[in-house]
Amino acid sequence: MRLVKQKSRDYGDKEYFKFFVVIPQKIIEKLGWKGGEDLGAEIKGDKLVIEKY
Repeated sequence: MRLVKQKSRDYGDKEYFKFFVVIPQKIIEKLGWKGGEDLGAEIKGDKLVIEKY
């Protein structure tokens, strides 16, 4: 997996970024997820848990 950082905009003298997690297709298929579905995220200790709503 990869964390991707993309510049979203400049506002004044500040830069703002968006972050994306790229999940391999094999994992998406195993989970039965489809593109465009809503996902939720929760921090548990030092881990990020992503779940389908």
